Amino acid sequence: MKKIGITGQNGFIGFHLYQWISTLSKEFKLIEFNREYFDSQIELDQFVSSCDVIAHLAGINRHDDENYIYNKNIELTNKLIDSFIRVDFNGLVIFSSSIQEDKANFFGKAKKKSRLLFYEWANNSDGKFIGLIIPNVYGAFGKPYYNSVISTFCHQIINNEMPVIQNDADLSLIYIDDLIKKIIGFITVKTNETVKVNHSIKIKVSSILMKLNNFNSCYLDKGIIPKFNSDFELNLFNTFRSYINLDKYFPVKYKNNIDNRGNFVEIIKLGLGGQISFSTTKKNITRGNHFHTRKIERFSIIKGEATIKLRKIGSQKISSFNLSGKYPAYVDMPVWYTHNITNTGSSDLYTIFWINEFYNENDPDTYFEKV
Repeated sequence: MKKIGITGQNGFIGFHLYQWISTLSKEFKLIEFNREYFDSQIELDQFVSSCDVIAHLAGINRHDDENYIYNKNIELTNKLIDSFIRVDFNGLVIFSSSIQEDKANFFGKAKKKSRLLFYEWANNSDGKFIGLIIPNVYGAFGKPYYNSVISTFCHQIINNEMPVIQNDADLSLIYIDDLIKKIIGFITVKTNETVKVNHSIKIKVSSILMKLNNFNSCYLDKGIIPKFNSDFELNLFNTFRSYINLDKYFPVKYKNNIDNRGNFVEIIKLGLGGQISFSTTKKNITRGNHFHTRKIERFSIIKGEATIKLRKIGSQKISSFNLSGKYPAYVDMPVWYTHNITNTGSSDLYTIFWINEFYNENDPDTYFEKV
């Protein structure tokens, strides 16, 4: 079992790589990393010597002082290489560089210089090195005003701010899950090389903003799950949903149409298909305790009392919602949130579940972890 360390494991790409390996993979063992290790030769050397593979994702993307961006990134690179030499590290280093390499900015210059320094180390040692030149990355949990314009737009739209397009450029994009799968695929590589990671789509900033505004109008304002014409639109929608403050938005009450015959509630309006299921749950029984990486799922309570709980993978914070069939409402499950539902009433709980794709036992996208 290969032992893998991730510098920058709390950053955008690092978080996703860490969660994929820790929750979805049984082939690798993670070696924990703390940013303070860069300030201690002893702790950094212990970390390096414990690893077979190091994914170096730590770095500075933005800062008011461009010289600081360059110097800090090179400093981290040199500290790692010095540690490699001290402990005679002969494992594999995977480095995240950027398509910014050949542009006239200090971030791109630092990435290129770091890649060349790592390459030089590998050629002069028994170590191996893969330098990944990565396009713009988008996906759930990116940091607004830091990781990508998509992160910023999602944050602004959901918080009723007005996004501004400063440059309507064509963006070359790759979805975070697709990038992580590529990184994991390189873990067993034993040659020194530079790999240009292909983008999955090239799209104008204005087109992205138009799609995000449509998601806001359909989903947040009207409760409609929009139709997706491509994998990109589905991935963008799941990215958008990750910026919603669950505690403020859910549960969403249905319009309950009541007359002398009883009541009528519209459960879900769809621009796409999927699967609808119905269940009863006995008193004090809990269902779920799993999460999805791509699926969209809605729990609708139509009779009885229930508590729905969600927790983002890698976090300890639990969002808890009490729902009742007397006041029909729903909660949607974001990607990478483990979730469950418990019957807290005195009689059977009636729940309708909608999910955006048919269940496939060969690719269920369902991973069990207690909330």
